[in-house]
Amino acid sequence: MSETATQTRSEEPRLLTKYNGEIRKELGEKFGCTNSMSQPRIDKVVLNVNMGRHLDGTKVPANVKDTILETLTTISGQKPVVIKAKKSVSNFKVREGYETAVRVTLRREKMWDFLDRLINLYTPRIKDFRGLKDSSFDADGNYSMGLNEQAVFPEIDMGKTNFVHGMNINVVFTKSNSEMSKFALAGLGMPFRKPEEK
Repeated sequence: MSETATQTRSEEPRLLTKYNGEIRKELGEKFGCTNSMSQPRIDKVVLNVNMGRHLDGTKVPANVKDTILETLTTISGQKPVVIKAKKSVSNFKVREGYETAVRVTLRREKMWDFLDRLINLYTPRIKDFRGLKDSSFDADGNYSMGLNEQAVFPEIDMGKTNFVHGMNINVVFTKSNSEMSKFALAGLGMPFRKPEEK
């Protein structure tokens, strides 16, 4: 392994340093959770693309599946998992075993690196971007957002893409609620929509 690769890997992600150094202290002061073990933590980031609506007979068209797999591999840096239907649903023309989605779960350094790019690089490239909704938290403090197309990722060459697709991005917290998660993400720089723009 080269000296450069060793040095890069040993460096802590920028957002993780900020979270541990600033935000956890602010969370403790604001919400009274001064014990580090009781404070919210970002556990993982899950990227998910639904393919069910593109089912043609028993398979998703090759160009659709390949494009989605390539997109998620490029932006996440790891191999996606293809999800198959666990049971048949006649109303949706889905049978057990059909490939219906592609998912990537990011943890640790890859998770923090992706969050950094999402906050500072990807979201400003969304068409007519006015900020993210701050109401998309569940009771456990997990945040969900959707993208309409993969063009927001500069790593993707849309000139070589023959299929446009969106995706869902879920930021999963532990030991949190909607208020604490919103406070933590805002502290990291998540561009939430301002009250007057809602």
